[in-house]
Amino acid sequence: MEIERSMALSFIAHYWALGLAVVTAAWLIRNRYHNGLNKYPGPFMASLTDIWRLCEVWGRQFEVTNRKLHAQYGDVVRLGPNTLSFADPKALKTIYGLNKGFIKSDFYIVQQGVSKGGGLATLFSTTDNTFHAQLRRCVNSAFSMSALVQYEPFVTNTIKLFFEQTERLYVNNVDGCDFVRWLQFYAFDVIGEVTYSKRHGFLERNEDVDGIVNYLGNLFLYVAPVGQIPWLDRLFLKNPIYLKLSEWGFVDATNPIVLFARARMAERLGMVENDAGKPLLPITDTAKLQAGGAASPDLLSKFLAARDSRPEFMNDKLVLAMAVSMAFAGSETTAISLSAVFYNLLRNPDILARLRTEIDDAARAGAFADYELGIVTWAESQRLPYLDACIKEAFRMYPAAGLPLERIVPEPGVEIAGHYVNGGTIVGCSAWLIHRRPEIFGDDVDVYRPGRWLVDESLPEAQREERERRIREMNGHMFQFGMGARTCIGKNISLLEMYKVVPSLLRRFEIRFKDPSQEWKTVNAWFIKQQNFRTLFEKRELVLPDGRAEIKA
Repeated sequence: MEIERSMALSFIAHYWALGLAVVTAAWLIRNRYHNGLNKYPGPFMASLTDIWRLCEVWGRQFEVTNRKLHAQYGDVVRLGPNTLSFADPKALKTIYGLNKGFIKSDFYIVQQGVSKGGGLATLFSTTDNTFHAQLRRCVNSAFSMSALVQYEPFVTNTIKLFFEQTERLYVNNVDGCDFVRWLQFYAFDVIGEVTYSKRHGFLERNEDVDGIVNYLGNLFLYVAPVGQIPWLDRLFLKNPIYLKLSEWGFVDATNPIVLFARARMAERLGMVENDAGKPLLPITDTAKLQAGGAASPDLLSKFLAARDSRPEFMNDKLVLAMAVSMAFAGSETTAISLSAVFYNLLRNPDILARLRTEIDDAARAGAFADYELGIVTWAESQRLPYLDACIKEAFRMYPAAGLPLERIVPEPGVEIAGHYVNGGTIVGCSAWLIHRRPEIFGDDVDVYRPGRWLVDESLPEAQREERERRIREMNGHMFQFGMGARTCIGKNISLLEMYKVVPSLLRRFEIRFKDPSQEWKTVNAWFIKQQNFRTLFEKRELVLPDGRAEIKA
């Protein structure tokens, strides 16, 4: 027996490297032919291991890589042993359509926050479609278009402060403004008011309050690559030992956004929250902005009402998760989209001039109610077709999400855009591919041209109808907020923020590049953040209705 054991140990000692090589080779071959995906083209290394995709995403330019891959290989590209990317617009309705049975991949679990040792599944990050449907039913009314009128006073209140601080800090400031950061401060404070009736304080302080923006940026830099191999998250941020220590109170794994949300909940419920952090700066009469002094309901009040109406499902943890998700998704994506609008307007002076003409002509015609501060209402913005075209074109060219929106094919499999794909395969489309399909958006897809969204009323009827049909088709393929049941629930609030602040800023200020020769850079950390976008501000005279002299704002 001793001799046999000795021989076995000697064999292992001499041949362990060969054994490891054989096992590794078998694993790589299995990956290569997994689920029959070897028939799809793509980088050879991508077919062997997800490490290839992790490295590519780590490079922070994956939208560029993905476009090059599809240009080389076609409409279906293999991005991993079990992952396919689709660029064919026909794939959208199959993958993201209602009741198709696709679920989100584990990439989204990596994005779940942590509170007191446990994960916070949100509408965005949950992979459970049943849970998602229940939670969405609880809160859906809070995000409807009809609810926008209730939130508009909050947005207006933040825009007032945004204008005051822009004038105080940046008008005639030769050092210029980091416009991306300043727009993110605006977006964060709007979400604070809409969600809690309290701003975070970014605009007042002109600083990253409690390091929230920095935390969020670093989180997405982590999420993007680690999400390509999601089990790595269990070794790092969601390590079970670390989470258990957090649950027991030995360490605090709670991020600053969750701390802020917990403090606001504690205030609303009349409880004491010990880790609320710095006291918030007060805001003026936000809760009584509606006529008659009635309280304007914020999102937190609606989440709590949903908890009270459905206590068997909606608990305090879900209320907290909803509040946290507003900051996670709402601030970053809105700021990215606003930056895209202004950057492209400044890069195209003719387009900016046309938009200013539309806004000024509307002002002369008495189309705006506010001729003191220059703030445009949501309803007023909807009567500015070129504004709408400029914003849509920015959404088309620079969608915030820079990676494919991953879904898992249901068993036993599904035909997607003419390709039968086996169940369990991860598939996805990227707006950076869909939004640049020439057959949908025209041959000049790499050009910022808002006119593609407009109909020339002088055209003959047949041509006008064809143009209207093309625009409907383009709208049907816009993918910046996702599609289907998992469409971003907060998109209406984001649109409210954007359609108010863009024309309002252009009425109130002249904006130009600090250095016109310098182009921005982008970092694809799941959401594509812009850098090197510095601007100069000057006060602009508000255009008043005809018959009245122009006065300075």
